[in-house]
Order: sequence, then structure tokens, then C-alpha cells
Amino acid sequence: MSEAPAADTTVSTNARVLADRYRVGELLGRGGMAEVHAGTDTRLGRQVAVKLLRPALATDPAFRTRFRQEAQAAARMSHPTIVRVYDAGEQTVIDPSGAELQLPFIIMERVEGRLLKDIIADGPVSAAEAVRIVGGILTALEYSHRAGVVHLDIKPGNVMVAPNGQVKVMDFGIARAISDSTANLAQTSAILGTAQYFSPEQARGDVLDARTDLYSTGVVLYELLTGQPPFRADSPVAVAYQHMSELPLAPSSVNPAVSPALSAVVLRALAKDRQERYQTAADFRRELEAAQDGKVPDATPAVADSFTATLFGVDPTSPAASAATLRRLAAGSEERAPRTQTRPPVAWVWGAIALLLVIVGAALYWVFSLTPTELAGDAVAVTVPDVIGENFEDVSQSIIDTGLRIDNQTRVDESGQFPEGTIIETIPEAGIRVSPDYEITVIVSTGLPKLTLTSLAYVKESKAIDTIENLGLTYGSTSSTYSPNIEKGLVIGVRIGESDEIISQSVELPPGATVDLVISNGRVRVPDMVGEAITTARDTLQALQLTVKLNADSSCSGQKVTKQSIKGDQKQRSTVELTYCAL
Repeated sequence: MSEAPAADTTVSTNARVLADRYRVGELLGRGGMAEVHAGTDTRLGRQVAVKLLRPALATDPAFRTRFRQEAQAAARMSHPTIVRVYDAGEQTVIDPSGAELQLPFIIMERVEGRLLKDIIADGPVSAAEAVRIVGGILTALEYSHRAGVVHLDIKPGNVMVAPNGQVKVMDFGIARAISDSTANLAQTSAILGTAQYFSPEQARGDVLDARTDLYSTGVVLYELLTGQPPFRADSPVAVAYQHMSELPLAPSSVNPAVSPALSAVVLRALAKDRQERYQTAADFRRELEAAQDGKVPDATPAVADSFTATLFGVDPTSPAASAATLRRLAAGSEERAPRTQTRPPVAWVWGAIALLLVIVGAALYWVFSLTPTELAGDAVAVTVPDVIGENFEDVSQSIIDTGLRIDNQTRVDESGQFPEGTIIETIPEAGIRVSPDYEITVIVSTGLPKLTLTSLAYVKESKAIDTIENLGLTYGSTSSTYSPNIEKGLVIGVRIGESDEIISQSVELPPGATVDLVISNGRVRVPDMVGEAITTARDTLQALQLTVKLNADSSCSGQKVTKQSIKGDQKQRSTVELTYCAL
């Protein structure tokens, strides 16, 4: 969307404090519909972000409705991967012409960090980092989709990466309820979303659902891995057309560092047909993480470089080989260009081709009918050892010592017969004699299929226990700890096994694994800030969502805290009075 002129953002100073509570500070960013400022909640003493609808749009009922819709959609969700909305309202302001207007505003969590679009501008990121970032986006979408909200504008400009690596999805300005059957482009007066990240159904104006967000996330993943979007053109309309009709190049053909497994995941996410795409964010995330381990997904849609057409004189990696040309060649005789030759080729040419094929076929049959023993010869042959059921780490060196090389591959054991790390199969099988330095394939079990335990943060303890047991996992015990923002009795995260780490994100676990819950005790541990600089003390306590009151002592100097009203074990959101040297 085109931006409104800069003058549209000018309002009188009576808008600098909203609702007698929120002080508006410096401009942080500007979009087509709104601008975002730094802000301070003077009542709670915390830093916030203030989102203001552009004054030029405030008189338009459609934009005001969309702005309210954003607040309502985001307020329904409370998750670490989604920027929280604290408050919303309208403020009477004076525009440059002197007229009064009602200016809607949203008060949001303030997140420090970098926008994902700025990270992508630096070039492709590593596969591991791309998987981690997109995993965070999918975790947010999994939560929002469960809450009944489709984002509809997933793009790097709406994703923030905090300094600690936490991914935050924001801007639900065009979000729609999943059940809203009217959520289609044909029924709106303006195109919603960003053409570079459109799903085919968005571009066509079809009814939208959660799979639209997954397509857009696939585009973001493509950009992270390659440094460029899958489709580029001179106008948004041309890009939207490409999303509907053109096939993307595989990411691995743009950036050879991208593995075939990751490339296949991206291409499935970018399937034109929603039925061929991932159906849920959890499915997408699961295959993305598996691809990071080298597993190629089972279903991958066609792409522009997946059809080898060199026999027809077409190289699919050449810029001249358009996706339309490749589809025409692959479609069959009905779509191929008409022949210009009016008579068949000379008979002897066909005879020569047939003879050549017979010779090649006979040679291949002879080669492949030979056993490894026949190829190696008994004098120098090595026998493949019987290691089925053995632990790979225990026997791998002994296999190498026999003079063989190992191609180690993994496979999920659906039967449950082979524990993780044990050998399921060798190719060739045990007892076959092969030549020295022959590479055998050793298939190692990864155990039973992993179960995905979604984030239980902010969930009641009883519901969390039901989720764990219904999934096929084992509930262990519950402990409590401090939390500045999670209410008493709600889950903070889980502990797995002997680890002390509290996990608040989704996690893959084997069936039957024991999961311990960690819930909030409704209290916060207030650190002793006496002797610290007043700015450090204030920021530290506000980060714990405590209300800080400052008392200046003009009898001393140094800007250090000399007295603190409370410390240690306290109720959440308590008030702390700090006395400090003002000179």
C-alpha cells in the first residue's frame, strides 16, 4: 500500500499523552495504515509501543474498523511469540486544519530487536538460523490459528527478532477469524496483504483460511535461505500473477548451500493447490525441523527446475526456459508445438537408435545382475558383518576396521523393535562379500515417531496435564517458581528428564516421555538494588513489571540508590520505592 504524506501524521500536542496515561515518544516506524511510536505507560511506569492510525485515514470507517479489528484479534492472544496488546481506544486530536477528529490508538508490548526484513537485507542466513526463525513464526501461527485468527499479512516487515533470538510476530491489522466465510479479496475495496507474500488464493480473491499464512511463511523461508523472494516483477499485479501461475525455482538452485531436504520443504509450502500444501503450522514446523536433520519430505510439488528437458534442447536452469515452457513440454502431446516435418524420419535412423538401446540395455542388465561377491572376487573380498540390533556407536569402528566404509542413514522405527541408535538394516545385507573399501549403507533407528508437545505456557495446570496424557506422554510432577507476568497457577513451561531448563516452546518427544510442569506461584523475586545506579535499578525493576516510585535525596550525590522499600519474595506487580542521591 502507498504511504500517506508525512504531513498526515502531524497532530496537535494534546495527542502526546493518550487517555491521560500513555506518553507518546519518538517515531519508531511507519506503514501504509499507521505509525508506531515509543511510549511510556505513566501509570505502570513501563515502556510500551503506541500505534496510531494515520489522521488522514481516521475519518474513513473502513480503516477505523480494520484498526479496531487488529486490537481485538491481537488481544485474544497471549503468547511469547506474538506481540501483546495491552490497551486500545480513541483520542480527540486536532489536525493541521484545526478540525477535531477521533484518532484510534493501540498500546502494545514494546520489543527491542531487528525487523526480519533488515536481517534479510544483509543476505541469506544459515539454514539453522532460517529454521529457527521460521519455527518461531510457525509457533505463533499455530497459536493464533488455534485461537481462530488468520494473520493474512505474514512478511519480514511484521516479524521482529529480539536480541536474545526470540521471534515476535506483530501487526494483525488485516487478520480475520477463520470461521469468517466473507474473508476474501473480491469482497473488499482494497487488496489486503503484500503482493510479494501473497498466496495464490489471495491473488485470485478466493475465500482464505489458515493455509494462506503457511504459504506466506514459505515465501519468508525462501527469502531467508536465498536472500531473494521466489517471484519478482515490475509491479505488484505482475508478482501476484506469478504467485498464481508461475513455478518457483528450487532454493537449492539459487543458493547451492541449501540442502535438498530444506528445498523440498520450501517448495511444498509454496504449492499452488492448498491441498498439496502443509495443512497446519505444526505439520510445517515438524517437517522443517526434520529437513534440518536431512530427511526429505514425502510430498513435493513440481517446480521450474524439477523437469529435465535437455533431450528436447531445454535447460531448466537457463533463464530462457520459462516455467510455462517446461509445463508445456511435460504436459504431453496435446500441448506441444505442432510438428513442421511432414514425413517420418528415415527408417535407418530409427533402426540405429533401437540397436543402440538394445546394446545399452543388455550391458546394464549384465552389470546389475552381478553380485558384489562376483565384482570383488573371493581372493580379496570382505564379508559384510551381521550388526542388526547393535548400537551404531559401539560397532561403527569395528565395521571400518574390516576395511569397509560407512554411509550412515537414519529411519524412524514404526514397529518399536529397534531403540534409538540401533542398526535396523545394512545394504548389502550381512554375509555378502564385497571388495575392500566398499561403502555399505547402515540404517540406524531414530526410535518411534516423535510426538509434538505444543507450548503449554499460560495454560491451567489441569488442562496441561490432560494435554500431556492425551498425547501419549507421561505426566511427572508439578513445581512452582517465580514469574513477573504469568498469573498464579498457570503454566510457565515444562521440564524434560533430568534437565533444569524450563521449556516454554513446542518440543518433540518420544512416546511415553515424562513431562514435568512448572507453574507460576504468582510472586516475583525483587533484587536488592541499593548501591546501583538509579537508571539501572529502575530499568531492572520495571522489566519485572514492578511499579517503581522514585524519591530524590538532594543531600547526597552520585545518582546511586540509597534505600529500597521492598525486596525478595513479593507479589507480582508490587510497588517499589527507591530513594537515590539526586546530586
